[in-house]
Amino acid sequence: MLYPSSILFSSTLLLGMILTISSSSWFGAWMGLELNLMSFLALISVKNNQYSSESALKYFLIQALASAMVMLSALMINMSLYWAPMILSLSLLLKSGAAPFHFWFPVVMESLNWPHATILMTIQKIAPLTLISHLTYSSSLLIKTSILLSAMVGAIGGLNQTSLRKLLTYSSINHMAWMLAALFTSELMWIVYLAVYCLMVSTITLLFFHQQSFHISSLITNKSNKMFMKVTTFCSLFSLGGLPPFTGFFIKWMMIQELNMTFNFFTLFILLSSSLLTLFFYMRILSFTLLLSHSSPKWMIIKNNLSLLLPLIIFINFLGLLSPSLPVLTA
Repeated sequence: MLYPSSILFSSTLLLGMILTISSSSWFGAWMGLELNLMSFLALISVKNNQYSSESALKYFLIQALASAMVMLSALMINMSLYWAPMILSLSLLLKSGAAPFHFWFPVVMESLNWPHATILMTIQKIAPLTLISHLTYSSSLLIKTSILLSAMVGAIGGLNQTSLRKLLTYSSINHMAWMLAALFTSELMWIVYLAVYCLMVSTITLLFFHQQSFHISSLITNKSNKMFMKVTTFCSLFSLGGLPPFTGFFIKWMMIQELNMTFNFFTLFILLSSSLLTLFFYMRILSFTLLLSHSSPKWMIIKNNLSLLLPLIIFINFLGLLSPSLPVLTA
């Protein structure tokens, strides 16, 4: 159910993001980030829930620290200090949850419901990534270090997780590495990657929200989940992991071509190795859920509003097959 307050704060959240993207000064970008922050805090604090209030407080403290660093670095840029872009990049990486500044991301995600978690993994990354794209050359060493660490942390951190929210959190950290790497290739490349990533995450969280699944065990014990629902869920997970022939593979294929043309072979090796690890824990979920699933009568059908959306979700996961020969995106 949509509350008037939720509609209001969602509108101001999008307004803050647009203000940050379209701003021509760092002060205007800071105003957009603050509006975006306060709107998201109001959204996750609408219900009187102990866990949501705790996550809102943690999120506020981290984002307030990052915003203060943005203002400080903006003043330093006006003073022409050469290390000011480094501090600015560090604060933006902290805001976006990229490694090694990811420590707050799993903790906050674990206390959110699926709609709010979707916003945190998608919309809340757009404004920081847009600002980071202006700093790729002045802070290239810090961003490239964050690419390597995000790839490794996102892959290794999800291996022992049983919580679906933490699993998607570490997957998001891993995808941050791909998006940061795309910033060094072309502007169009990272926009396409971010758009497809947001689409894939939204379909997965929609499925989990409908099933009210928060742990791997709930996917196994939920008797109302039909086989078609489970297959759709795992198609979405494999697409997020980049398994061919799903949509997620094609955007990674484009990134592989770009990194190969720019001779970033070491970065490409780390990114591909981390993607194999993420596919491993997705395959682990598949084996547990399908092999240990509860039996249900064949005459049962899906009686819910989501059944009409399942073919659309399947289409999204195989959307990349419509372009079998993808051109390499150039700046």
